[in-house]
Amino acid sequence: QVQLVESGGGLVQAGGSLRLSCAASGSIFSIYVMGWYRQAPGKQRELVASITRGGTSNYADSVKGRATISRDNAKNTVYLQMNSLKHEDTAVYYCNAHLVSGPWSGYWGQGTQVTVSS
Repeated sequence: QVQLVESGGGLVQAGGSLRLSCAASGSIFSIYVMGWYRQAPGKQRELVASITRGGTSNYADSVKGRATISRDNAKNTVYLQMNSLKHEDTAVYYCNAHLVSGPWSGYWGQGTQVTVSS
């Protein structure tokens, strides 16, 4: 079992920056990949970025060049730094963790709201 708590969301102006944090607790040594997803009103949840235990990351095309995912294993925390924010980035952002031999959907945090003014 893994518990995830997101923080760092808020209201920002277009062109601004934001750093989201996801703190993990529980069976953290069983986690092999963590990611950030987002869901805008009326749209499906989509992957924004992910990072493996070994540090390999990948990004959605919509945020490439603007987002950076990082992992601090000492703090059991994953970060998502987003720059040059656009109105289209407005969504609830969720942290996700997959465990070795864990459930298909992984574990989810409660989400943090990001609103970008146009």
